[in-house]
Amino acid sequence: MRMFSNNDEAVINKKLPKELLLRIFSFLDVVTLCRCAQVSRAWNVLALDGSNWQRIDLFDFQRDIEGRVVENISKRCGGFLRKLSLRGCQGVGDNALRTFAQNCRNIEVLNLNGCTKITDATCTSLSKFCSKLRHLDLASCTSITNLSLKALSEGCPLLEQLNISWCDQVTKDGVQALVRGCGGLKALSLKGCTQLEDEALKYIGANCPELVTLNLQTCLQITDDGLITICRGCHKLQSLCASGCCNITDAILNALGQNCPRLRILEVARCSQLTDVGFTTLARNCHDLEKMDLEECVQITDSTLIQLSIHCPRLQVLFVPLRADHGRWHSPPGERRLRPRPPGGDRVGQLPPDHRRFPGAPEELPQPGEDRAVRLPADHAGGDQETQDPFTQHQSPRLLRAGDTTSIGRGQPTALLQMLHHPMTLEAAIPAN
Repeated sequence: MRMFSNNDEAVINKKLPKELLLRIFSFLDVVTLCRCAQVSRAWNVLALDGSNWQRIDLFDFQRDIEGRVVENISKRCGGFLRKLSLRGCQGVGDNALRTFAQNCRNIEVLNLNGCTKITDATCTSLSKFCSKLRHLDLASCTSITNLSLKALSEGCPLLEQLNISWCDQVTKDGVQALVRGCGGLKALSLKGCTQLEDEALKYIGANCPELVTLNLQTCLQITDDGLITICRGCHKLQSLCASGCCNITDAILNALGQNCPRLRILEVARCSQLTDVGFTTLARNCHDLEKMDLEECVQITDSTLIQLSIHCPRLQVLFVPLRADHGRWHSPPGERRLRPRPPGGDRVGQLPPDHRRFPGAPEELPQPGEDRAVRLPADHAGGDQETQDPFTQHQSPRLLRAGDTTSIGRGQPTALLQMLHHPMTLEAAIPAN
């Protein structure tokens, strides 16, 4: 049976130059491209042109993706590929990613979140071949150690965003090696890296003046000393998550107020030593605050809410502890935006329709509490969506997502998987007459 029809002489192919057809194809998602590649020989060439495969997200096919798929993608896309998400693809290991790194040396954004098979060998390959890498997500890759951070420092000097959440083998030595070679870091997630101590933060504060976002959630050994160093060295800090860092005190809030006037997001849930005194200083100096999480900060009273309502006009989302005496917080008169999370409710706050991403932030600024979404209303520009960390969100209309076509069913062969499981060459795709 022939795979292609005799449409090479169709009117569209005669009337439109190949350059224009290629431009049209550039707006198609991965699944549609694979289907178009089976229409005719001419469309096969256009659909499989490497320029159409610059951004690929295979998350929706994570259970089906194996190492050979990644290798075939890298051979097809080569230097064209700029963004690849393999989030959740647990069947992909070091060997496939070495082949990928060798073939796709212009990769800039790589998401390996949840690829639990990879080890330090993958970061060594990225360091050797992918010097243009800017964003890397290694969250939940628990085999990653300090050797990976050392390799990235040596071979990826342009790195701006790194997520190593739950890589609990990383210590201060790895952080020290990382920041020495990647001083341009703007976003760093160390969530769940339980071995980190204050000394690691001192390295960050001394070497990363461009840092905008820092996530230290559940880094239990962190104290005031380390975070004060961050505040003094990272004046551009706009988003900080220190939830679960139970050793910090009002000294942190004072340091933030004195050194980080651009602060927009602060999450300090379960930091029970923080009091009204510290939040008063913070509110009087950080007027751009938009989101705060103060859950289980049991020492704060109405005084904190009053100070925030007076000095922080942009505050739109606030999570506060419930009062034991009345069962809920009472917001100051006329301030309806400051409201607690209802018991048993989800952690969602509504932002007004005129909400905009703040100026000067990175294009894909991560939110420190990525598992606590802020949902925008439907009439907001962009529709009803959630703000997520940059390694999982899909903002660009040109992002090629394997699951964009709703008719694709799990467990049934699709054009995408059929083609990705075999080298996508013209000779292999077109049978002989």
